[in-house]
Amino acid sequence: MAIDDYLNDARARDWAGLESGTLRVAMVGLGWWTREQAIPAVEASDFCETTVLVSSSHDSAEDAAAGVETAEAAITYDEFVDGEATDDYDAVYICTPNAKHLPYAEAAADHDKAILCEKPMEATADRAAELVSAAEDVPLMVAYRMQTDPDVRRMRELVREGAIGDPVFVHGHMSQQMLDVVADDPDQWRLDPDLAGYGATVMDLGIYPLNTARFVLDADPVSVNARMRSEAQAFRDVPDQHASFTVEFDDGTYATCTASQNAYLAGHLRVVGTDGELTLESVFLGETPQTLTLRTADGRSAEVDDGRRDIYGDEMTEEFDYFADHVLRGEPLGPDGEHGLVDMRALAAIYEAAETGEDVSVE
Repeated sequence: MAIDDYLNDARARDWAGLESGTLRVAMVGLGWWTREQAIPAVEASDFCETTVLVSSSHDSAEDAAAGVETAEAAITYDEFVDGEATDDYDAVYICTPNAKHLPYAEAAADHDKAILCEKPMEATADRAAELVSAAEDVPLMVAYRMQTDPDVRRMRELVREGAIGDPVFVHGHMSQQMLDVVADDPDQWRLDPDLAGYGATVMDLGIYPLNTARFVLDADPVSVNARMRSEAQAFRDVPDQHASFTVEFDDGTYATCTASQNAYLAGHLRVVGTDGELTLESVFLGETPQTLTLRTADGRSAEVDDGRRDIYGDEMTEEFDYFADHVLRGEPLGPDGEHGLVDMRALAAIYEAAETGEDVSVE
C-alpha cells in the first residue's frame, strides 16, 4: 500500500458511544498532578465533572475545592474511607503515592464506585493483585493516558494495517529533571521506597514506553533484562536514577527502553518493522507539538496527522472521557486491572534483572 493511503483525514473517537451524560468524580489525592493536570482535564471533558476533593486535611481539600465550580464536598482520607459524601460522586480517581492506592481502591469498591487508578497500579505486584481482587465487582481502569492519546491510537492502527510490515524492534525513552519539577517538595515520595515501590525511575517513567509498546504492538512481555545506577545523593535510597531495560514480547518483538529522573526532558517511541518505521516524539511528556512520522521502504516519509488531536484535545481529557463513556454505558474498560497486573509483574522482573544481572521471566 502506498504511503498516501495511510494518511487518512479526521475521524471520530473509535471508542465513543455516549451522546450525553455526566460522571461525577471524586479526586483522591491532591498533589500537583491532580491539581494541574487531572482537574483541568475533567473541566475540559465532555462527560465528567469533579464533585468531591479528598486529601489529608480539610484545609487541603477545601483549598482545592475553592477552585472547582462543580465541587460538592471537601473531605479527608479517613472520611472518604468511612463513606462520607458517597451520594456526591459516582467514580474515583486515585492519585496518591503508589503504596496508598490499595486502601482507597478498597474503600471505593466498598462504596460501589468505579475506579480510575493511576499507574503504576501499586508499589508491588502482590499489592496490585490485592487491588484487582478488591475491585472485582466494580469497574476498574488503570490510568495509562497514552492509550487514549490520539497519536498513539493512530500508531497502533498503522501497525495493525501493516504500514511498516512486521514489527521487529521498539525503542522508547522518557526522562525529566524530577528534582526541578518537585523543587518545593524536599521529601519527594518517589524517592521513598516505602511509598514508591521498587524504585524511582522505571516505576514512574519507564512504565510509559513499556506499556505504550504493549498497546501499540498488542503484545505482552515474556522476559526482561536491565541495568540501573544511582549517583546523586538525592537518589541514595533507590536503585534507578538512570535505567535501561530490554523486553522480549510474546510476538517476538524486542523493545529497548531508557529512562531517567535526572536527565534532559525528552521522550520518544519508535517502532521499526520489516518495511518501515513509525516515530512519535515528543511523547509521554504531555506537551505539544507531538509528531507522528511514517517512513517506508520506498524511501518516502510523511507526518501522520488525521486531525484527532486538534479535535479532541490532550490525552488526559481523552482518558477521562473514555472512562466516563464506558462506565456510563456499562462497557468493559481497558486497560483494566488484569492488564495493569502484567506491567506490575514486568516491573518486578526488571528490578530483579538489574539486581542479579540476569534475564528474568515475567510471570
